[in-house]
Amino acid sequence: VQLQASGGGFVQAGGSLRLSCVVSGIPFGSGIMSWYRQTPGKERELVAAFFGSGATNYADFAKGRFTISRDNAEDTLYLQMNSLKLEDTAVYYCNVVQGAPYWGQGTQVTVSS
Repeated sequence: VQLQASGGGFVQAGGSLRLSCVVSGIPFGSGIMSWYRQTPGKERELVAAFFGSGATNYADFAKGRFTISRDNAEDTLYLQMNSLKLEDTAVYYCNVVQGAPYWGQGTQVTVSS
């Protein structure tokens, strides 16, 4: 099983980034597919989740700014992040739970003023 995350980088506050996570080795779209983030000294926290039913869930800080989506044809999970703030700076991880949890390697997002 491999989760390959990409799309992180440097962006100014107010800008946008789109993260991608290509999933291989497990059936795409079943189970729970999520994005998490982590900053040094803090616990990893949920950003957004996509359930097998198609329902989504967002952390309060992500509502109205971030959108989780998926492309079943490309086996790719996305996180569109708009109106980025300094406090969104973190390493972002994709996660799939299908019986067991699988994690991507993380992609750094740095928001500057």
